[in-house]
Amino acid sequence: MPRARRRPPRHAPGSALRDTLALVALPLVVPLVLPGAFAGGGTRRWFGGRAEGQRAEAQAAKDAAAAAFYELDTAQRDLRISIETITAVDDSPAARRAVSDFEAVGRRIDEASSRYIEAVDAHDLDRDDLEAATAARARTELTRAKEELDRVKQELDRFASGLGPLLGKAETQLARLAPAVERARQALRGASDALDAVRAGGLRADDLAARLAALAPELTKLNQGAGQHGVPHTLQRAEQVAREAEAVRAEAGRLPERAAEIDHRLVSLRTRAQALTTRSEQVEPVLSELRRRFSAACWQDLQHVPDQAGENVRQAEAKLAQARSAREEQRWPDATALLSTARALLNTTDEAVSAAGDRLTRLNAVQKDPQAEIDRTRFAIRDAQRLAMAGRTTPDPRHARPLDDSVARLERAIASLEGRHPDYWHFLTETEAVRRSVADVVAGIREERGSGR
Repeated sequence: MPRARRRPPRHAPGSALRDTLALVALPLVVPLVLPGAFAGGGTRRWFGGRAEGQRAEAQAAKDAAAAAFYELDTAQRDLRISIETITAVDDSPAARRAVSDFEAVGRRIDEASSRYIEAVDAHDLDRDDLEAATAARARTELTRAKEELDRVKQELDRFASGLGPLLGKAETQLARLAPAVERARQALRGASDALDAVRAGGLRADDLAARLAALAPELTKLNQGAGQHGVPHTLQRAEQVAREAEAVRAEAGRLPERAAEIDHRLVSLRTRAQALTTRSEQVEPVLSELRRRFSAACWQDLQHVPDQAGENVRQAEAKLAQARSAREEQRWPDATALLSTARALLNTTDEAVSAAGDRLTRLNAVQKDPQAEIDRTRFAIRDAQRLAMAGRTTPDPRHARPLDDSVARLERAIASLEGRHPDYWHFLTETEAVRRSVADVVAGIREERGSGR
């Protein structure tokens, strides 16, 4: 719609009434003015009451059209503000379509307004010599202009009602903008204060300071405002700055605790390394007894344990020394990573050293009483068989077959104990494998029955 429209002339309030009163008084003075009129005087022509009635109706139509025009103009201006609010926040296809539709409605408003203005300009209702037919034609055209303005107003109202979701979303984002920017600034101040407190305690926190400094350009863009960078980008930037600054603040707050934890882990792991060194020295006597009393198959996989344990402990001690240097230099991520590596090496060593002692203990037990292991495995098989037959006259082949295989496998393992040098370790690994297979069958049966199959 054009920014400046010609304001249609308003009919002076009460003018129709004054004209009517003048016409009522006119017959009393006609005899006095007629001579002058024929002599060329500028007196007003008289067309009778019908012309003035048509004038009044035309003026009323003009006033009604003017009211419709101003109502439409106000509604369009208000809606333009809503469209500008949406476009400032939303660049989605729906928002772009709303802008296009608004422009189309605006063109129809311009067309209706132009016809209204043309109708107003075409008829001077204040002319003294206004004829009844002219007044009637003016009334008709002004009424038609008003009706068209009303129709366009209804179209504009329907369009405005459809903007609700888009406008609500835009207003929500605008309402979030200022608080989000303020939260980002507060988070930056909090992070800076936390770093100052950490430094006052003798910790440098250089990595955290670098992360905080990297947020400075983002703060500059926030200060430049949404007018330069757009509402969505500014809102996203504010939330990102707040998250990163809060992370820096939180890590700075945990830094003294982290330093203390690293110190504790250094002492603990060094003590553990020393203990594993002592335990590693005891592996060789265990292996010697295994070699003396059992067949090679029972211990040959443990031959490497003493050498590997010693190497692992040496590597762990080297990592601990590097971790100590990183701690003194306050390279916290490096110190943490080195401690984790040292711990993994010591865990591996602990498992290997323990495996040698556990092997001797288990082999001693099965050599003394192999029947206990046999009974344990047979009980597991019988328990699974009873479960498989529960509520059935014949077992399901899917369950019976692996259970029968387990029975046969156990018998073969028992047979392997015959002879001068039985492989007890093979016997133990076989019985364990049988029990695992039986447990899988039991789990499958229970799952099927639980699901109603």
